[in-house]
Amino acid sequence: AVGATAWVLLAAAGARLVRRPGPHTVVEEEPYPVRIELRSGWLPPPGGELLDPLLGWPVPIGGRRLRRVRINVRFSRRGRRRLEPGLLVIADPLRLCVREVRGEEGGDVLVLPRIEQVRAPGGEGAATGDEPLAGAGAGASGGGRDASAAELEIDGLRPYRPGAPASRIHWPTVARTGEIVERRLVAELDSAPLVVLDAASPASDEALDMAVRAAGSLSVQLARASGCALLLPGDRRPVELGSDLSGWSAAHVRLALIEAGAPPPAMARAPRGGAVLWVTASDARRPPRVLERLAAGSRFVVTPFPLSGYPAAFSVAGCTGQALNGARRTAGRRAA
Repeated sequence: AVGATAWVLLAAAGARLVRRPGPHTVVEEEPYPVRIELRSGWLPPPGGELLDPLLGWPVPIGGRRLRRVRINVRFSRRGRRRLEPGLLVIADPLRLCVREVRGEEGGDVLVLPRIEQVRAPGGEGAATGDEPLAGAGAGASGGGRDASAAELEIDGLRPYRPGAPASRIHWPTVARTGEIVERRLVAELDSAPLVVLDAASPASDEALDMAVRAAGSLSVQLARASGCALLLPGDRRPVELGSDLSGWSAAHVRLALIEAGAPPPAMARAPRGGAVLWVTASDARRPPRVLERLAAGSRFVVTPFPLSGYPAAFSVAGCTGQALNGARRTAGRRAA
C-alpha cells in the first residue's frame, strides 16, 4: 500500500495534460484535428485513464512518460463550441491511491454551416450548372429602375475587379491610399439576386439550421455565377458577394452565429430588377406579406415546410424553393 501510494504521488507530481486544438473554425461534419499530450511526473504512471469530452470513451494509460493521442472530431451543428478541459486519472492497479490532473482550457471553436449543392425539383441528383437557379440569376425588366438613370447614381466604392472599365476607377481614392478601387453603381445592386434570411420565428432549432445552410448554399452558387447580395436578420443593408466570393468569409461567420428570434430583416419596398429569395424556418402556410408586396424580377420562398399551391423550383439543404411569380396572390391591401 505504501509503495503504490508513493508511486501514484510521484507520477502525479508535475504531470500535465496538454491539448493542442486545430484551427479556430471548422465546417459542419468536417474533421477537426485535436492533439492531446500526456506528460507524466517523476515516474511513469502505474495505471489510470484519460477522460476527455471530445473522445467519448476512456483511454487507458500507464508505463510511459509521454503519450500522444490524435483524434478527429466532427461537429454536427453550427455555432460556437467550448472545448472543455480533459481529465487525467492516475491510479495504481488496486485503486489504493487515485490522483486527478485537470487539463488546460482548450478555448473555443466556431462551427460554420456547411454548403450543399442546389438540386433540381424532386432532389433526383445535383443539376449541372445553374439550371435550378436559372430564374433567380436573371433579372426581369419589369419592376426595376431605368438602367441608364441608375448608372449615374453611385452607391459606394469596392475593390477593383480585373477587367472592369477604367472609367469606374475612383482616382481620388487611388491618389490618397494607393489602392485601386472602383465605383459601385446602384443599378448593379438592384439587378443582382438578393438572398434574405428570416430567423424571427423558426419552427425548431433543426429547421433554423436547415434554413441557414440553404441561405449560405444559395449565396455561394449565385455569387459564383454573377454575384449576389445577402441580407441577414437585423441588417438594413445587404452584404454584397462578388463572383470571386469576396465578402463571403465574414458572411459565413455571421451565419454560424444566427440565433432563433433574431429581428426580421429590414426589407425595403423599393423595386428590384433581380430576384429575391426569402429563406425562412417558419412553418407558416402562406408566403411573407412583405415578399408578396415586393416588386422584384422573381420571388422565391425557400423553407423546410413547402407551401401548397406553389410550384417547386429547386431544393437545397432540406429546404424547397418555390416560385411565387405567376401564382395567385391572396393578400389584399387595406385602406388607411
